[in-house]
Amino acid sequence: MSRTRTDTGSSLSAGRRARELTEATDGRVVDVLVVGLGATGAGVALDAAARGLDVVAVDAHDLAFGTSRWSSKLIHGGLRYLASAQFDVAHESAVERGVLMTRTAPHLVAAQPFVLPLTPLVSRAQASLAWAGFRAGDMLRLAARTPRRILPAPHRLTATEARHLAPSVRPAGLRGGLLSWDGKVTDDARLVTALARTAAAHGARVLTRVRALELTGTGARIRDELTGEEGEIRARAVINASGVWAGDLVEGIRIRPSRGTHLVLRSERLGALPAGLHIPIPGETNRFVLVLPQGDGRVYVGLTDEPVEDGIPDVPEVPETDIGFLLDVLGSVLDTPVTRDEVVGAFAGLRPLLDASAHDGRDGAPARTSDISRRHAVLTSPDGVTTIVGGKLTTYRRMAQDAVDAATAARGLPAAPSPTAALPLVGAAAPARLRALSAPPRLVRRYGTEAEAVHALAAGHPALAEPVLPGHPVTRAELLWAVRHEGALDASDLLDRRTRIGLVPEDRTEALAAAREVLAQEAAVRP
Repeated sequence: MSRTRTDTGSSLSAGRRARELTEATDGRVVDVLVVGLGATGAGVALDAAARGLDVVAVDAHDLAFGTSRWSSKLIHGGLRYLASAQFDVAHESAVERGVLMTRTAPHLVAAQPFVLPLTPLVSRAQASLAWAGFRAGDMLRLAARTPRRILPAPHRLTATEARHLAPSVRPAGLRGGLLSWDGKVTDDARLVTALARTAAAHGARVLTRVRALELTGTGARIRDELTGEEGEIRARAVINASGVWAGDLVEGIRIRPSRGTHLVLRSERLGALPAGLHIPIPGETNRFVLVLPQGDGRVYVGLTDEPVEDGIPDVPEVPETDIGFLLDVLGSVLDTPVTRDEVVGAFAGLRPLLDASAHDGRDGAPARTSDISRRHAVLTSPDGVTTIVGGKLTTYRRMAQDAVDAATAARGLPAAPSPTAALPLVGAAAPARLRALSAPPRLVRRYGTEAEAVHALAAGHPALAEPVLPGHPVTRAELLWAVRHEGALDASDLLDRRTRIGLVPEDRTEALAAAREVLAQEAAVRP
């Protein structure tokens, strides 16, 4: 092991990328090469770098380009897995949720209330089963030692209370509701950005737009997607964290992708939503459609769980059948159903579920993707490449820890134990300190302790305080911050990942000029 780097700061930029790509391909041998910069890959880069290893992490596109930006933005406590007797997965989820909410990312992850409306479509038996589940979820919270002040207890609601928290629900026949709590991340792509920047602060070289063309146990042949130049990165250990694309790089890895679709609505369509909604899916005992207020003038409605059979695109398309299904379930509880033309955007993510039958020799008809275990798996190829697959956003940290443990053991690399369960991400701080910051609460929820610096950019230059588009809270200062400190290289990075403006195509078109202006202005002053 040869750790040759010291703390170089957390800011990612085009200039730093260029310098560190040159370093990574100059013939030296690094300790760990990570391929993929979603939540798991960025988490692997952080875990390895925090242990004192010399790390390079690459992605063919951008931070959070794949599945990690298409989630429900929920940090699940594992309740769903209790119903299928996956007790270890449920407990692991609850523990990792607590880690994020109390130690590593309290600025990004907070409690989200949900109401399950007890409409005539929800039988008393179903209501009793759901209530038992919520109580079991609270026991998971207790077992994970997450304080009650962080995640309140579930309780029953009267019809009046349910309507207060969910005013768009149809009042006819409503006999009450069930209130529960779970974790919610402000923005999944921002969580990945924070992970990557924290890894960079510990010396990792984080290189976007660098495609791995070929992997071996001792490195990778790569191509700079900005220039077309090819090179080689040599490494003592290689970790494949490329999610649904893992099988493209390592032979023998079989993934069964599952598509999760969400709709995007304007907030005014459903009115004030102090809480999200759990809407039972007809015929299912432990699956719900979720209504998720985002606090930025938008509401997400999701999600589906459908197998994907025909290849894996860079950006999944949303089929009309998914949209129709979600609108139908949503309409079952609303006073005024949402129409198709009121859906202003939609997105789909592909979950990288391991096809266990391909790895354990089982035969027979494949299970529904909704029934496949969300356990993660660490696999080592004959030539020594470690692949991490499966899992979910909530458990990225544990997945990363297990992958680094396996890779260092397989390659004989000495490494300290993982410190990441107690390692705050960039921007993290105790709630009292976050509340005391001199910055708008919205910025604090997105940037944590860096909110004051983002706010100062706008205060010093009035033009930067202007919203990128009318009716949306993101300012030009946030775009500039993303270019200078968060590794954004083009307008897509700015609109589709550092901010989520691009989730609504109409908004993206309107904001495109502002994004290009910020990029051009910053390029003009770059040395």
